[in-house]
Amino acid sequence: MAGKSITTAVLLISLAMAIAMQACQRNGAPTEIPTPDVTITADQTHNKFSRSIPPVAKVPSGAVVEVFTKEATDGQLTANSTVDDVKNLDFSPIHPLTGPVYVEGAEPGDVLAVKLLKIEVGDWGWSAVVPGFGFLADEFTEPYLKTFTLGKDARFARFNDKIKIPLRPFAGVMGVAPDTDSLLSTIPPRANGGNMDNPFLTEGVTVYFPVFVEGALFSIGDTHAAQGLGEVCGTAVEAPMRIVYQVEVLKNHRKLPEPQYETDDYYAVTAFATTIDEATKKATRYMIDYLVEEHGLSRTEAYVLCSLAGNLHIAEVVDVPHMLVAMHMPKSVLGL
Repeated sequence: MAGKSITTAVLLISLAMAIAMQACQRNGAPTEIPTPDVTITADQTHNKFSRSIPPVAKVPSGAVVEVFTKEATDGQLTANSTVDDVKNLDFSPIHPLTGPVYVEGAEPGDVLAVKLLKIEVGDWGWSAVVPGFGFLADEFTEPYLKTFTLGKDARFARFNDKIKIPLRPFAGVMGVAPDTDSLLSTIPPRANGGNMDNPFLTEGVTVYFPVFVEGALFSIGDTHAAQGLGEVCGTAVEAPMRIVYQVEVLKNHRKLPEPQYETDDYYAVTAFATTIDEATKKATRYMIDYLVEEHGLSRTEAYVLCSLAGNLHIAEVVDVPHMLVAMHMPKSVLGL
């Protein structure tokens, strides 16, 4: 009888482990992280987007890259900062990005697939109200600062004694270099990616970027431990992080006007514009394009399907002059 009980227990444990592994795979979370081919430290950063910024590493397609990122102010705020430090923030160092990484074989017209294999949160984070910045900047004019104790094993950011925020770490800024020698601000999202502030771009997601210059020149940073859709006050739980990602150059891929992404559960498009209305229209058109080109629908059929099953999400409304909207299409609807 005891032997049967032990056997039953072992079978139950094995079944539970199998179910857990299947759940991880369905959610897009990798079960094993490959050994990185290259490591880029947090002092190898820049804070502009341009083809003129030299790469800090050169890797082949398929390489696994480990990077360490700084928090968004590039060290102006620390775990011991006070609200006075917010008053004195200098925006010129904002968004230190780790990179750029030159990916061999990437050429204009290609697509760079970046799979986010692992995202680990640093020891601390902060959120703030910065005067003059945010969706309601005219109403909230006084500086405010809250710091959080975090760590790679943290699951929540404690807001107060009662309120705790689940951590879903992601990079607020990631993108390839635009085809310009001008040094463009990292503040707004653009066709190359940039400051998308999209909290869906978490571990396990694959993000697709249109390539504009040789080598793509991919950079990542502005890492967030948690953020609501919209990022209305202008900041998330800003924190340093460790990220492991894999790059792959896709040749003969359909043309992408802006970054798109997918998980095991859905395919998604993104669109930026100066208004929510225009960004939403663009996102809808991009999803229609995807459904027509990849699933053989007419444009009218695709338009109706977007209405029946497409899910619009406002990713951010504060990265002036652009806002970002995404549309998700469940793969279960598409028979995938």
